[in-house]
Amino acid sequence: MSNVIPAIEHPRALEYDRRPWGQYAVLDEGPGYKVKRIEVLPGRRMSYQKHTQRHEHWIVVQGRAQVTLDGHEHLVHTGEAVDVPVGAAHRIANPDAILLVLIEIQRGDYLGEDDIIRLQDDYGRET
Repeated sequence: MSNVIPAIEHPRALEYDRRPWGQYAVLDEGPGYKVKRIEVLPGRRMSYQKHTQRHEHWIVVQGRAQVTLDGHEHLVHTGEAVDVPVGAAHRIANPDAILLVLIEIQRGDYLGEDDIIRLQDDYGRET
């Protein structure tokens, strides 16, 4: 379920959405790209998912991310980055007691939120 809030309520964002794991704000977008600020709450994680039409580049700017990429897990620290190819199964989790903040850069021909194939989800959303 999405709680998209118009950007007028969040003047720095083009779009803002709360999710069970945290929230995101679209900071910029144009033909073939979208830039998001993503916040993951302590102890929460996103669904294990993949995309068919976009790849993503994540940069951790606060905290540590427990990243799962095609079944392999590793910690990504502040200042480090991860590339997620088109079709790769992936998840971000926050293993710590502080807020995890990352910047996500999406590239592709289609960047809609419906390009998500959920493989596993902690919050009962459709897989």
